[in-house]
Amino acid sequence: MTLTRESTVEIVEAVEAVEAVAPELEPEENACATAERPHPRPDGQDRYTISEVAAHTGLSVHTLRWYERIGLMPHVDRSHTGQRRYTNRDLEWLGLVGKLRLTGMAVADMVRYADLVREGDHTYPQRRALLETTRRDVLSRIAELQDALGVLDFKITLYTDASQVSDLPTREPHEGTEVSA
Repeated sequence: MTLTRESTVEIVEAVEAVEAVAPELEPEENACATAERPHPRPDGQDRYTISEVAAHTGLSVHTLRWYERIGLMPHVDRSHTGQRRYTNRDLEWLGLVGKLRLTGMAVADMVRYADLVREGDHTYPQRRALLETTRRDVLSRIAELQDALGVLDFKITLYTDASQVSDLPTREPHEGTEVSA
């Protein structure tokens, strides 16, 4: 399937329409967990070591410790011997952090978001503003990638057609011959 600007606009409008009619999620709801990565253990039996969390999330032990050190990871419980003990809620948070990383959000902004979450419900407007800014950035990146995809599709078509027709240009634009789009 080739995405055009029109189809992207339709997708974005459909997502916005769904978001507009979706009920507000309570903070306790599992909004960040994904179907492909269910919790390994049920709530109440969810005490994971740092190694288990690393294996489940694909993050390194070093990254998990760093997240905690910079304030990106909320307070992680410790056992009586001082070992970290993660919960399903921590796994959900790490899932959200992973999604924020994929958006290209700066680490400083992710830490700011984590701080706002810890401050409480009165920070909803600031959290929303931060996420809306990130969303705009993501949509801009998607548009740039779609433009790049269009160039790739054009070149692939050009080379496919060139192998079938002998009179198409065989030089790249940077080789001195202009190829019009």
